[in-house]
Amino acid sequence: MAIEVKFWGVRGSIACPSPDHVVYGGNTACVEMRVGGHVLIFDAGTGIRNLGRDLIRRNVSAATIFLTHTHWDHINGFPFFVPAYNPANRFRILAGHLTELGGVERVFSSQMANPTFPVPLSAMQSKLSFEDFTAGQVIDDLGDGIVVRTAPLNHPNGATAYRVEYGGKSACYVTDTEHVPGTPDQAILDLIAGADLVIYDCAYTDAEFPAKVGWGHSTWQEGIRLCQSAGVRQMALFHHDPDHDDAVMADIERQAHSVWPGAFAARDEMVLKIG
Repeated sequence: MAIEVKFWGVRGSIACPSPDHVVYGGNTACVEMRVGGHVLIFDAGTGIRNLGRDLIRRNVSAATIFLTHTHWDHINGFPFFVPAYNPANRFRILAGHLTELGGVERVFSSQMANPTFPVPLSAMQSKLSFEDFTAGQVIDDLGDGIVVRTAPLNHPNGATAYRVEYGGKSACYVTDTEHVPGTPDQAILDLIAGADLVIYDCAYTDAEFPAKVGWGHSTWQEGIRLCQSAGVRQMALFHHDPDHDDAVMADIERQAHSVWPGAFAARDEMVLKIG
């Protein structure tokens, strides 16, 4: 009764294919959770390309894709997600921030439209279902007792956080959110309470944050404050800023771990088993 987590993309804003971003990785947001025989995918940044290749290798023909939001760094890997072109496959795609803006299918279709992309969404011959919900709803129709709880996040154009519960274990995906200094986000605290793992938006440090107000991101220090208040077991620093190369990230990870031993920095292709 375990939740297995694999990070396929941990970077924020833009992919960083550079020799200075090798240790922590340069692909943008994509996290896989293997839960009770189901594959849950969180975000479709550039990391989803390598995930797609791995699904083919594993003969996985179905998955559910949960989107925090649809800014480019969280969806621009989807046109290169090869399993979606196979008519034998099936993918369910959900978003919690677009109900009043035309829905998630419209966003995915416009991303893959002339003149910005030469292959239309209709070229994906797999069975694609697009579903819109409102952040705060509970999704409990995945089967095998899997429950996915959601919460709204403070981000330009909106975003959604997720908590996956299975077999008494829980993993949360909380990225692209801006905190208000000195005022813990109660929606996040409620969502992550007692979680085994929280993947949190640590794009900046507290020292960098004042110059980034309004950009929609948080800090590793705020993540630790929230996780300690909520009784969380472990926190993965996530959505690394493109300017934070391997040397910077190593220093940030060292500082975070010294403040709280439960904190560590996520890396491309890192695997965690909760259970």
